[in-house]
Amino acid sequence: MSHTISHDISIITDTAKEFAEKYVRPHVMDWDESQHFPIEIFHKAGELGLMGVLVPEQYGGSGLGYIEYMRIIEEIAAVCGSIGLSVAAHNSLCTGHILQFGNESQKSKYLPLLASGQWIGAWGLTEPNTGSDAGNMQCVATREGDEWVLNGTKCWITHGKSSSVMVVIARTGAPRTPNNCTAFVVERGTPGFSAGKKENKLGMRASETTEVIFDGCRISDAQRLGEVGEGFKQAMKVLDGGRISIAALSLGIAKGAYRAALKYAKERHQFDQPIANFQAISFKLADMATRIEAADLLTLKAADLKNKGEKVTEISAKAKYYASEVSVAVATDAVQIFGGYGYTKDFPVEKYYRDSKLCTIGEGTSEVQKLVIAREILR
Repeated sequence: MSHTISHDISIITDTAKEFAEKYVRPHVMDWDESQHFPIEIFHKAGELGLMGVLVPEQYGGSGLGYIEYMRIIEEIAAVCGSIGLSVAAHNSLCTGHILQFGNESQKSKYLPLLASGQWIGAWGLTEPNTGSDAGNMQCVATREGDEWVLNGTKCWITHGKSSSVMVVIARTGAPRTPNNCTAFVVERGTPGFSAGKKENKLGMRASETTEVIFDGCRISDAQRLGEVGEGFKQAMKVLDGGRISIAALSLGIAKGAYRAALKYAKERHQFDQPIANFQAISFKLADMATRIEAADLLTLKAADLKNKGEKVTEISAKAKYYASEVSVAVATDAVQIFGGYGYTKDFPVEKYYRDSKLCTIGEGTSEVQKLVIAREILR
């Protein structure tokens, strides 16, 4: 794996950084406090090529790879985890699922709209009573001739209210039987498709999270992604890439918290010297820097292997697991370095602290990542 930063990666990284500084940073706390989902920002991100990073140019995307994608998510998340999360979910889940498993007609119809940011995408697997137990999902799709009727509820859906289109995985066979789920594309405005409760979250508050309800939602068989019964297998492949997204998100939050703590430690004086001079503080900073670099290299390896088309189930789980735990640890130490000020909303680290925790939960908890890793190494 080459560690050289290419000219293209440098350009796209700078673009993401400038986008975050200009359009996101001035509003971070206002959006967080009000739980406002700034959909107009994502239209702007689309204009800059940040909403279809992995989408080929023939479908209006940027045609870039996972290393560029990783760095984009990092730069945005270093400013605001919420916006980083939404950009990641749009790119890797909804858009990524259609890119990987859609037919030519579906890709030609949806990818240009998603890559441009004109449409925001959502993706639905989790349900209220079947989180990791996806084989027992209660959201059911029943076939009636050339149509399918969807009934059930999905929860923790990023952009569940504001999205224009959603990829949903629904059960089409008996519970806990092989190949019992199928993926479908559902457009906003389809009768029987609506958003439910919006979650009031600890962190990532500007990234919209809602229930999604299907009540007699009737769609054409042309909206089916891939073959009947392939939905769960598709979802697992999508999540392999999605875990690289969350690892990158975790890295961005960790780097943002670390930079803030490093700057503060150099500026804050006690006993006539910067607190960075005290070993208790400098050792925390040393640990933070080391853990971040290790997580960065692990995520970079996962992105590199993904670009090469190799299987990344094990490495993406490792990257997601380690980077997310590092994010929480670094954000915690950053608050500690700030002391009492770190516990207030006048300084940035309390938000990094709140945002970081989702990274150990979303797209498979740390415990699920350990299960995935253990299964792979024990084969």
